[in-house]
Amino acid sequence: MANQDLASPLLSPRRHPSDPPHSIVTIHHDNGPPSKQNLRKPKPRTQNHHHRRHNNGNGDNHNCNNRVRGGNGNGNGSNTHLERPDPFEFLGSGSFSVPAASTVDPFLNHTDKVDGVYEVVKIVLCLPIALVRLVIFGVCLSVGFIATKLALLGWEDKENPMPRWRCRLMWVTRISARFILFSFGYQWIRRKGKPAPRETAPIVVSNHVSYIDPIFYFYELFPTMVAAESHDSIPFVGTIIRAMQVIYVNRFIPSSRKNAVNEIKRKASCDRFPRVMLFPEGTTTNGRVIISFQLGAFIPSYPIQPVIVRYPHVHFDQSWGNISLAKLMFRMFTQFHNFMEVEYLPVIYPLEDQKETAARFAKRASNAIATALNVTQTSHSYGDVMLLMKAVESKQGKPSSYMVEMAQVESLFHLSSLEAVDFLDKFLSMNPDSSGRVSMDGFLRGLRLRASTLSEEIFRFLDVDNYGKITFKQFLFGSAHVMKQPLFREACQLALRECDVGGRGYISEEQLGNSLRVTMMNMSKEEIRELFELFDGDGDGRVSNDDFMSCLRRNPLLIVLFSHCLWHDDSSEAGDRTADEIV
Repeated sequence: MANQDLASPLLSPRRHPSDPPHSIVTIHHDNGPPSKQNLRKPKPRTQNHHHRRHNNGNGDNHNCNNRVRGGNGNGNGSNTHLERPDPFEFLGSGSFSVPAASTVDPFLNHTDKVDGVYEVVKIVLCLPIALVRLVIFGVCLSVGFIATKLALLGWEDKENPMPRWRCRLMWVTRISARFILFSFGYQWIRRKGKPAPRETAPIVVSNHVSYIDPIFYFYELFPTMVAAESHDSIPFVGTIIRAMQVIYVNRFIPSSRKNAVNEIKRKASCDRFPRVMLFPEGTTTNGRVIISFQLGAFIPSYPIQPVIVRYPHVHFDQSWGNISLAKLMFRMFTQFHNFMEVEYLPVIYPLEDQKETAARFAKRASNAIATALNVTQTSHSYGDVMLLMKAVESKQGKPSSYMVEMAQVESLFHLSSLEAVDFLDKFLSMNPDSSGRVSMDGFLRGLRLRASTLSEEIFRFLDVDNYGKITFKQFLFGSAHVMKQPLFREACQLALRECDVGGRGYISEEQLGNSLRVTMMNMSKEEIRELFELFDGDGDGRVSNDDFMSCLRRNPLLIVLFSHCLWHDDSSEAGDRTADEIV
């Protein structure tokens, strides 16, 4: 993102000679709140500039249409505003860029459909074999489950390592796991390298391609794994992973993530526990790329052994991407043989001669795995899976177009995956077309705005490639860019104070309308009612302070409707001071 001048005016430099001067807050480099004593006079945009209605769909009579916007011309694959009206200048906003959409889909299974005569004939021929394999799978799963129940029977001290006799009983379950792999068509598995001793590398990390990965590692290493809390409720599987003294984590709760890191440290530091195993990508991919790594395995700063898994194939992609578990299992049962390769890479040690952050340690590990696999790395994360699933659920024509490389978004804007999904909900309400783009009309409907010069400026602010329609990535980056501005929170608070006349703790429809009409004149009662319903999150007929602030966090672009509040607040204080001086 471009560096912005924190002392730039809060309002547009356009000004009518009769307009009163505006006062704004100047942000300094300390960590304190904006000071009301550091004020200067910007050149505000006039109300008439906001209120003019364009006469045609492309806004030809807008006075800024001769300005140019397009690619940044530096070949970095991103689009940037060059000279375009910025309706968020009053927040100190500068230009922002939107990286070009990635052409890689890390979660795409390339053989999700049975294609070709060979595959059809093979499936038909393997149907009897599939039935036998299904029986073997069921018997082995049952035997492993019973052995695990016996190993866990009467064991209450689960905070300490499992006693040896119980571990020996778990060998029955481990052998059952190998037969389960056999039933899925993995009669032999090619290995390269050897696992490092536990005392050398107490933590193991691996790329994650299929549900076959943890079954293999359970058999091969019997590690303590880090898994989502939801896995504990899976029939049969939940009981088995409890015997592995799994470390549960809820990726959306910071305290849960912190506790998981502490458990990783504790168990990795004690040789009596099994080695700790993590899939730092946090989800399965198709194995053709390495996505961003989570940092849990690298925060303890213990030596780590990377391991890679490959599933070479010609006709059947074994990755667990955009394919259901039942379909993937059926395809595995109906193959003559499924190929799997496991390679143990050299141990990676934390740098002792310099303080190394967990992020840099993770980067070295991901580079090692990507190099060994000969694949590229992307900034996708589990957040992109959430966006993809949301797009699939809403039956979008091109679900992959809604992925935004969430690791990059989180790094730039500190925006969580759950917040990104909320923004996608809003974007989908704008009725995107089959290519995943939203028109001006859909955009206005989604934000409950009418067609106006200000509305057009907001849309064109997001439309960085001047296409006439916006993508979800542009909408997300633009909204997050506005939220990140140093004066966004201050502007929300001032807007709330402006609307809540009398400080009653809630805003009526009339009060909201009075405030909105300062920015957008001649708003009808129906238009005000639509915006009021948007702000009234709980539908109780009035907008509480929490409703108001929550709505602006979910729809940060709407803060522009209250840009006048900054001027009104500061000029009022200036007037009070002048009156006191006269007296």
